[in-house]
Amino acid sequence: MFPAKDELTICFAHAAYQMQARFEKRGTGIKSFQTWSYDDLVKRIGEADVVVASGMWKNDLIPHARKLKFIQSISSGMDQYSREQLGAKGVRLASAAGVNARAVAEHAIALILAIFRRLPEARDNQHRKMWRGMIGDLAQREDELGGKTLLVVGMGRIGSHLATLAKAFGMKVVGIRRDPSQGANGADEIHAMGDLVKLVPQADIVALTCALTPETTGLMSAAAFAAMKPSSVFVNVARGKVADESALIETMKDGRIWAAALDVTADEPLPAASPLWTLPNVFVTPHTAGETRAYEDNVIDILVENLDRLWRDDKAALRNQVL
Repeated sequence: MFPAKDELTICFAHAAYQMQARFEKRGTGIKSFQTWSYDDLVKRIGEADVVVASGMWKNDLIPHARKLKFIQSISSGMDQYSREQLGAKGVRLASAAGVNARAVAEHAIALILAIFRRLPEARDNQHRKMWRGMIGDLAQREDELGGKTLLVVGMGRIGSHLATLAKAFGMKVVGIRRDPSQGANGADEIHAMGDLVKLVPQADIVALTCALTPETTGLMSAAAFAAMKPSSVFVNVARGKVADESALIETMKDGRIWAAALDVTADEPLPAASPLWTLPNVFVTPHTAGETRAYEDNVIDILVENLDRLWRDDKAALRNQVL
């Protein structure tokens, strides 16, 4: 049975996020504590009925989690959780899918604007105290988004928000999703994932917003990069491994597309030896698209909703249920 409210203890486990502090501001009266390291989590997980975690979770914790009934993931990604082991212990599991959809879409549009308005270059010039003169070469000037075609790969929550933002700038949006019958979600037209290579030549911007699955791993292939227009821009706010990173690096080294803007890379943190740090016209942000000031509260909204469902019926369907 799921513990009553006055018997429940929640462990918030994250090295940086202020999860417990934000939860306490809600005045729920529920007992909670926060662990800031994996070692602390190992020591205290036996006290917790509910764990709220993401990257700090290891399945080695399961034998020590004697009271554990529910895990609310802080992240959308769920690869770190063994569904088999948790299911065998009757532990419920829910993701934070959608918690940062608006934030990631906003970051994607910010990356697009940064590239087209040449903001990274402007910042570099500011540091050099250089006032750039007027430019005669049209290809070297800042550009406008109106009339451009954006190909959004993954028309779920993030892709749908990105489509809405892009339309506000007067862009045409072509969407790709696993099941086009689920609807266009704000795109002007919708296609299947298998149409990617056929569609990229039409796009001024190719933006990845899909989940990382076995089907999407390497989806943005060498063939897809080769099919892009020389003037086009590649944006990835999905997961690094959705793109063939070696193919991206070769594409940028050869100057076969204009620019790339990446919030995610295949290995994170991005290794110091990676050419992506220094390649011209590559703009990298450190997987911060969804990490806004509202993130903790957005996750806690899902947690509170799921706790209410479990108190009503511990077999109830959860929001973003995994187990």
